[in-house]
Amino acid sequence: MSNVNKPLSDEGKAADEIVVLLVDDQQMVAEAIRRMLASESNITFHYCSDPKMAVEMAAEIVPTTILQDLVMPDIDGMTLVRFYRNHPMLSNTPVIVLSSKEDPKDKSEAFSCGASDYLVKLPDKIELIARIQAHSRSYVAQQQRDAAFRELHELQKELKAKNVELQRLSAIDGLSGIPNRRSFDEYISKEWQRAVREKTNLALLLIDIDFFKKYNDGYGHQGGDDCLQKVAKALADTMRRSSDMVARYGGEEFTVVLPNTDLDGAMVIAEELRLAVEKLALKHAFSDVADIVSISLGAAGIPPQCGTDCASLIALADAALYKAKEEGRNRCCRAKRDSVD
Repeated sequence: MSNVNKPLSDEGKAADEIVVLLVDDQQMVAEAIRRMLASESNITFHYCSDPKMAVEMAAEIVPTTILQDLVMPDIDGMTLVRFYRNHPMLSNTPVIVLSSKEDPKDKSEAFSCGASDYLVKLPDKIELIARIQAHSRSYVAQQQRDAAFRELHELQKELKAKNVELQRLSAIDGLSGIPNRRSFDEYISKEWQRAVREKTNLALLLIDIDFFKKYNDGYGHQGGDDCLQKVAKALADTMRRSSDMVARYGGEEFTVVLPNTDLDGAMVIAEELRLAVEKLALKHAFSDVADIVSISLGAAGIPPQCGTDCASLIALADAALYKAKEEGRNRCCRAKRDSVD
């Protein structure tokens, strides 16, 4: 007892398709309503005479409107309305209760159970069709809005995830896999300001791979890239605190930001880093200081003062690195002073 089904859209129902499910134990009532709706080409009619099968059938066909008889054997219409409202697929489906009498108490109970409308059967054909169309249009529109909001929410989640990943990638050096110069600039500036507020020390290491140009020339650019990656990993793996940042400063230079660390502490970490790279035992036949890859380090550690910026700390570490190179490389040198005027 149903009209020919129309193909469904991706969202479920076609925009103008109406699917009606009548739940009523009286065959005569079902036939009468079927005839009322038969002239409407966009209405597909389904009928369920067994109230115990009503919820299962409704979940299967997903109607846009349910016509529910109020008085039925075994399970009454009010109970079925409650079942519909508690079902995840039917909780918002319009339910028009059909009753044999116009009783205000029955109406009140029906609406309190979750019914959308109330009609005395058999209703007028024009009124029945009008109410089915109105409830169905409203339901389909709401479903489409919900689908659009879900899609928008998913798109927003996807965009947020991509933005997080983009931000992460923009902060990471593509070759070495550690934070890049931009991340270093942002981090040391933030830690400088924090050290000023909290009156704590801030230390910095500048690191240079010894005779890296000769390494590149001798082993090729791929060999040079491999060397940079291994040195970067050794430096990063040596760090003990999450607050310590190892970053690629540029070319064969690296840097380490050490919050809450004085110059003596920075020198200890510098020597650990030098030994970590030495332990790699990467062959460097073109070095003038060793037969393996080595690094030179300059260390600076100061209590930042209000009115100054991190450029002064970088300058001190850079001068110390220059001194390490002058003294023969493969060593750690400390800044000549540990304060900024």
